[in-house]
Amino acid sequence: MIDRLIANVLEWAAGHHDEGRFSPVAIVFHWTMAALVSFQLFWGWWMGQLPVGGDKVAAHSLHYAIGVLMLVLAMGRGAWRLLAPGPINDADKPGWESNAATVTHYLFYTCLFGLPLTGWAMVSATEREQSLTLLGLTAWPLMPFQDLDNVTRWRVEAVTEWMHWGLVVTLLLLIPLHIGAALKHQIIDRDDVLHGMLPVVPQPKRRRTRWQRRYRAVEQRVRALARRRFGLSRRR
Repeated sequence: MIDRLIANVLEWAAGHHDEGRFSPVAIVFHWTMAALVSFQLFWGWWMGQLPVGGDKVAAHSLHYAIGVLMLVLAMGRGAWRLLAPGPINDADKPGWESNAATVTHYLFYTCLFGLPLTGWAMVSATEREQSLTLLGLTAWPLMPFQDLDNVTRWRVEAVTEWMHWGLVVTLLLLIPLHIGAALKHQIIDRDDVLHGMLPVVPQPKRRRTRWQRRYRAVEQRVRALARRRFGLSRRR
């Protein structure tokens, strides 16, 4: 019975994919993670401005709790992506933009998994009595660093903190690139990419616009410059 239920769910998702749209499950995962990432970036900056005291401790506790939630959601999103791959849309056309989108996709997943994992490691290395929970409903264990000596734990904390901040910077660079690419697909290319993840946004009619002509002209100039600069051959 469970096998039939899973098969029906995947068939339902495939029906959306055949229409060039992401399934509602993927859409909920996407926008929930987007909201949590935005909150965590702001909250992490804000709690860094707080003086040492009860408010700072409470802010850190909320940051930790949402980080645990994000890790669980990232695992759920990854599992759903494996079970129900997304649609083939205009962003998958061969070319440098498709390659860039693939690289960006994997970098996002690296950040979405890496940030909560490094935060979890930081807490486990420095807060031996700190308790973590998933939405306050169930306890979340610490990583097994409690038996390490103090010097080793401080080294773990320092390395994971450096990695955490590196991933934050990477995410801050990726977000405007991701938003800009989505707007470019909607306004310049006038294709189905944004509509596929945000169905309330109507898919624009296919027609050439002055923005599209300007973009193509700039793209051709950049390609010509790259060929002259790096000796790249013209694609056949």
